[in-house]
Amino acid sequence: MQNILESENSPSEGIQWITSIAVIAFHLMAIWALFTFSWQNLIAAVIVWWATNSWGIGMGYHRLLTHGGYKTPKIVEYFLTVCGTLALQSGSLQWVTTHRMHHAFTETERDPHSPRDGTFWAHIGWLMRGTALSHDRKTVRRYAPDLLKDQFHVVVSKYFFVTTIIAAAILFIIGGWTMVLWGIFLRQVIGWHSTFLVNSATHLWGTRRFDTPDDSRNNALVAALTFGEGWHNNHHAHPRSARHGLARHEFDINWIQIRFLEKMGLAKKVYAFELEEENTNTARAGGAA
Repeated sequence: MQNILESENSPSEGIQWITSIAVIAFHLMAIWALFTFSWQNLIAAVIVWWATNSWGIGMGYHRLLTHGGYKTPKIVEYFLTVCGTLALQSGSLQWVTTHRMHHAFTETERDPHSPRDGTFWAHIGWLMRGTALSHDRKTVRRYAPDLLKDQFHVVVSKYFFVTTIIAAAILFIIGGWTMVLWGIFLRQVIGWHSTFLVNSATHLWGTRRFDTPDDSRNNALVAALTFGEGWHNNHHAHPRSARHGLARHEFDINWIQIRFLEKMGLAKKVYAFELEEENTNTARAGGAA
């Protein structure tokens, strides 16, 4: 949750104390939220969770900004980016840099959250130690030069935490403190762990359709928790594809919403890998042989 974009020097590899304290505090507040249930609080949490983790992280930070699986008008891109900041996983510059590094160096010593360094590290330990959320400007320039040219992403990445403060104020006005507990703290903790299961669980458990050089897996449970991001072996085999669930039984809510944007004229140049493509290519290769 730190953002050290101005520094040209590499941040310390030590414990990120601000991030660690914040993560612990959010977990404690989330436990408190469990004792203040109401249907209004639950509905508020679900709405913010959907906007944050589906629109913001899955459709925005991941499939649009990191991999360019589709294009949108700037106003849609910026809206999805703002939704992504509510996840408190840093701003778009840092998030995209980390994820592009993950794909470039998957499960090597340069992978920011390799499960081969331990399940806890891959899941949440990488947040609390190291530089994966606080890359210096040189690193961001190398891995996310496209976003660095956009002043909106630069500014929003620097002040990404402000949207959570605004959201908390709105929830407080609507439903009081208990709605804040649910819509911010409990929702945040569930969102963190759901997203981080993609980093940990889907590199450890599940099925493999594609023989990728990494250990990525398709995990239906993680896919259900992340609006389709858990079809991770599919994703690592075809990173640019805006569609992760390739078979009928691989339900991919983020892909359905991207298709809706396309039909509305708000998404263009949508690339979606189809299993038929591989079957056709294999048949052609066999015929050529």
